[in-house]
Amino acid sequence: MIIINEKQKDYELVDSGGGEKLERFGDIVISRPDPEAIWNKTNEYAWDDAHLYYTRRGNSGEWQIGRGKTVPKSWNIEYGDFTFIIKPTSFKHIGIFPEQKAQWEWLDKVLTGRSAKVLNLFAYTGGATLASARAGAEVVHVDASKSAVSWARENAEVSGLTDAPVRWIVDDCIAFLRREIKRGNRYDCIIMDPPAFGHGPKDELWKIEEHFAELIDLCQQVLSDKPIAIILNGYTAGYSAIAYANILKDMMANYGGEIESGELAIAESGSDKLLPCGIFARWETSS
Repeated sequence: MIIINEKQKDYELVDSGGGEKLERFGDIVISRPDPEAIWNKTNEYAWDDAHLYYTRRGNSGEWQIGRGKTVPKSWNIEYGDFTFIIKPTSFKHIGIFPEQKAQWEWLDKVLTGRSAKVLNLFAYTGGATLASARAGAEVVHVDASKSAVSWARENAEVSGLTDAPVRWIVDDCIAFLRREIKRGNRYDCIIMDPPAFGHGPKDELWKIEEHFAELIDLCQQVLSDKPIAIILNGYTAGYSAIAYANILKDMMANYGGEIESGELAIAESGSDKLLPCGIFARWETSS
């Protein structure tokens, strides 16, 4: 299946192509690289009016302000019923993955009205955490980046969820799961957003091709007796949605339920093009 995210008041995919994407976040238009956009640009003129342009420099890069433009260091947008703080970073990220709005809506559907403990791993700036908390769940938010976890807490505050039952944890996800197993803690819903490569706060190395199988095994061990939902997202690791679906079939074989898998995409304004933004597989209980 392909889940398509459409234009919103504070977000729009203005154009894409030539290895780049042009997006509007609130009133600010940003140009940055996207290796999936290998087609031709639809509207060449639109790019001339961007507020920010990202240029790669080795393993990171820099932002250049468009001619005659003024850009704040950070600004807020309303998206997916939440408020997000946008802050362009040297690694081209800006604090939100817009295609994930569909996953937040799904979490709201499957968690609302249920008593649930949610574990959000590789949780970044907290979109899925906010969705789970607003649906009434207790959430444990884990990311290896201290700055990302602080950013997520700020997003919770500006979204009116300061007092939501969320534990904010800076830790390596594998190390955290191992300790949770020893502590006997269990979760009804697990959200995983593993990158292809990364480091933990104590310089623990993460390589998806080496550690993915252990991640899945550890997550299986912290599942409650009556799990509600699992989300597995993927971006740049080279796996397919079919592979992710097969992982969940094995992981949840004893629980029944339903599995969906496919691609997340964003619709480009003024054309029929879709920008692919990653793969996913998700499971929900049938009861």
